[in-house]
Amino acid sequence: MRLSIDARLDYWLAAPADLLFALEVAQTPDQRLITDLLRIGGVEALRPIAADNGLGRRTWTRGEGRVTAHYTATVEVDRAGATLHGLAADDVKLLPAEVVPFLFPSRYCESDRFDALVRREFDAVAGGDRIEAMAEWIRGHLDYVVGSSSVTTTATDTYVAHRGVCRDFAHLLIAFARAADVPARMVAAYAWRLDPPDFHAVVEVWLDGEWRLIDPTGLAPVEGLVRIGVGRDATDISFMTIFGEAECLSQSVKVERVD
Repeated sequence: MRLSIDARLDYWLAAPADLLFALEVAQTPDQRLITDLLRIGGVEALRPIAADNGLGRRTWTRGEGRVTAHYTATVEVDRAGATLHGLAADDVKLLPAEVVPFLFPSRYCESDRFDALVRREFDAVAGGDRIEAMAEWIRGHLDYVVGSSSVTTTATDTYVAHRGVCRDFAHLLIAFARAADVPARMVAAYAWRLDPPDFHAVVEVWLDGEWRLIDPTGLAPVEGLVRIGVGRDATDISFMTIFGEAECLSQSVKVERVD
């Protein structure tokens, strides 16, 4: 399917601050970038750099006062349905070197605290079926509540509170998967049919020799996800990192099918 993306940010910076944007669509085999344009106002010169794991691109700049960003893109997404059913988990000893770090606990995904729960709840299934069972468990035990978490909320906090937003659902699934010795990473994405429209956080797990997408919230179809970047957890995938203080004046994301 062909998707049109329109993302707009409008911020006020009372003092000069360095800014790191991650808004541009990543180039991957299953999502072909046809056109895109990033325009940032109220800032100094832009300096693009490669994003984490070589997937996507970030842009450094410095701004003060009113700073605006407008990103548009047209993307051809060629991805089959979302099922992980029947996919095998890889032998950890045979994982590619670049995948191994996604087995370990990270700032927001304390996977070492979920070993007992994962064994108790999910030992009856394996591989992709196990990951799908984890996602179903999360959807059944967590309420999606806007504003119920903060930038400090971890997977453990989410498990205790039984509520959160997309980043919290993703952190918990990542923690569960890593506790089951399945590499998992967080994905920043644009999402078709997400309601209300916004930047979206989903998960990729390493199964049967490849990274596989899954949305633990179930709010957006996997075939309509467009990756921006990936990382260990929310630390690595923020669409805008501000090295200072800023006030959000407005923010919008629109993803539409155009074919």
